[in-house]
Amino acid sequence: MVSSVDPGLDGSPYQQYLYAYPHKTSYRPLRPRPLIADVWRPEPRDALFLYLHLPFCEMRCGFCNLFTRANAPAEQVTAYLRQLRRQAEQVGEALGGQTGYARAAFGGGTPTYLTADELTELFDIVTGTVGTRLPGVPLSVETSPATATPDRLAVLAGQGTTRVSIGVQSFLDAEARAAGRPQRRSEVEAALAAIRDARIPVLNIDLIYGIDGQTAGTWRESLDAALAWRPEELYLYPLYVRPLTGLGRRAHARADWDAQRLALYRQAVERLGAAGYRQESMRQFRRADVPAPDGPDYCCQDDGMVGLGCGARSYTTTLHYSFDYAVSVSQVRAVLDDYLARPADDFRYAEFGYHLDGTEQRRRWLLKSLLRADGVDPAAYRARFGRPPAEDFPQLGRLVDRGWATEDGLRLTPAGLARSDAIGPWLTSTEVRRAMAGYVPR
Repeated sequence: MVSSVDPGLDGSPYQQYLYAYPHKTSYRPLRPRPLIADVWRPEPRDALFLYLHLPFCEMRCGFCNLFTRANAPAEQVTAYLRQLRRQAEQVGEALGGQTGYARAAFGGGTPTYLTADELTELFDIVTGTVGTRLPGVPLSVETSPATATPDRLAVLAGQGTTRVSIGVQSFLDAEARAAGRPQRRSEVEAALAAIRDARIPVLNIDLIYGIDGQTAGTWRESLDAALAWRPEELYLYPLYVRPLTGLGRRAHARADWDAQRLALYRQAVERLGAAGYRQESMRQFRRADVPAPDGPDYCCQDDGMVGLGCGARSYTTTLHYSFDYAVSVSQVRAVLDDYLARPADDFRYAEFGYHLDGTEQRRRWLLKSLLRADGVDPAAYRARFGRPPAEDFPQLGRLVDRGWATEDGLRLTPAGLARSDAIGPWLTSTEVRRAMAGYVPR
């Protein structure tokens, strides 16, 4: 039974998607700039995640707050690939030849904004500079209905891509327009057919709930349309209206929005469960007959990530770093122009970041586990940090009081998973909160 009110837990279930910790708005300029070679020298490098960021899309969706530019001129794309190669060469040299990659992903933006020839060049950059060979590593690439064309998909398939994720958001044209994403269902269906024809092993479809005008009936229609393709994975995102986005500029108050999104979420959990999908997190659902991706072991709680590109993050045990962050169109272009103008030597250094002390390392490990359906492995936590998680995070008992976690507080119940976007921010440290609050949106 809940004995007291906690504003962090008893407020909106939709506060922030904690896809990474700490959030990029907590990053600050690193002075002096550390050498990447020094940052990575003490790190284990036998199971890393390689992430390439392409900051280009054919349009800017109304809900999008990612670092991306719509309709970039061809010459800027050419310049970006040239600069990406320079960065990759510097990073590859800094990390040395003893680097092993267990996973890779191309994201953005929309990587398939690139032409087929440009995608071929992108793969050449990867294989020629940072010490990994594709195929052979599980690789996920993001695409869109307008850019999932047979020639591009043929390049992805030929290079061993194992997963393609397509942002559909809604199969109903009117809802897609309401979310600031003008597209036609015929275009979506053609793109899905092309992905299936390319025989890439895993298809993921992204959908959004909470769109203006969406009802239980129209949500069911989108879910059923997606399930008709038997995707190996589905990601379901609650709509967020964020500052500096298209929807953010015309948002209006809506007292029942939380209740609507929560009801649509529960409807989806029931529908996908009945269709044979197991829930991996609040957002991720995997078809029950589909195993986890093959490949070398990678543990996101412990293992690092090497990011390449203007909007990519890199993770080590004690430092998360990237380039500057922006959302507004003018500032994204300014940061992108700065990236393109840098001399190659600049890529030997980390620019913006956040230093994680021992406490923050524990918190990140806990959060990256707790917000998954499997929850926290207490033995793995103790092996990593030398004591049980309850000693570091006694406040987890409050989740048990609400029926949102099991007795030890280390595994969320279905009600707890539904409130992941409140639990994550609630567990964010005071120091990270303060840094995020000090960020000036641009």
